[in-house]
Amino acid sequence: MTTKFSFRIFAAALCCAVASWSGIGLARAQSVAVMVNGEPITNFDIEQRSKLDKLSNQSRTRQQVLDELIDEKVKIREGKKFGVNPSDSDIDSSFASMSSRMRMSPDQMVKMLAAQGIRPGTLKSKIKAEMVWTSLVRGRFKDSLLVGEKDIQAQLAAKGGDDKSTTESFEYQMRPVVLIVSRGSGAGAVEARRKEAEALRSRVQSCADADRIFKALPNAAIRATVVKTSADLPPALREILDKTPVGQMTAPEATKQGVEMVALCSRKPTTADTPMKREIREKMYAEKFQAKSKDYLRESRNAAMIEYR
Repeated sequence: MTTKFSFRIFAAALCCAVASWSGIGLARAQSVAVMVNGEPITNFDIEQRSKLDKLSNQSRTRQQVLDELIDEKVKIREGKKFGVNPSDSDIDSSFASMSSRMRMSPDQMVKMLAAQGIRPGTLKSKIKAEMVWTSLVRGRFKDSLLVGEKDIQAQLAAKGGDDKSTTESFEYQMRPVVLIVSRGSGAGAVEARRKEAEALRSRVQSCADADRIFKALPNAAIRATVVKTSADLPPALREILDKTPVGQMTAPEATKQGVEMVALCSRKPTTADTPMKREIREKMYAEKFQAKSKDYLRESRNAAMIEYR
């Protein structure tokens, strides 16, 4: 009995020692660098964010990385005070959108990060902080971020904005049309459909004509009406539409789907922003947002409890 009892005591002591040694190793890997409002930022967090920096060709000091992580903790905490707390699905959706812009699936993005020793949570935590802060600043300071028409006009005058591109804006109603060409088809097939498109184009004098002709045509499609203003369109397309008579079609263009054209249903003046006014408005808004964000973050950080270890 004494031997068995002694063995049990020894085994228990050994287990405790192993757990203690494991805890020490884990603590070293996860040693806390800073506490922000009672929440830790570990050296591992800093290492992960530094690796993310390298992936985007950024070069920052350890302190700069740490300051960013502190700011993010402050932003998340401030967001919770006002009920701004994106769900996991919101963050995953943003992660997927970022992956798509990089021409990857979310799974491919995860694998790419893993190859660099980066956990997906490292990027997702950065995404969450940006989502929270953008929503918070826009929501709390909405009125002060508005850009007045007088300010825009003053900027236009300073730029010498007296030509039509800065003073006139139009609303375009369009019906996109595509003559489908099967994938893998040669240049001859595309050229044949282009000639067919040119012939059909000459018969169209209204969007009603376009609707009737292309709905009856095999391997062709006419899409629903699209409404855009001058500021919504790239300059090249805007120029084409301005030169196209209302009721007629733009010249055929080869695309991935086949041969495409646009039937211009109407073009009428609108009070919506011109491209130049849109550019000025967005720039002034961004400047106001950055200034307000900087001031708000400084105030929030000053009120936070930050303890360096």
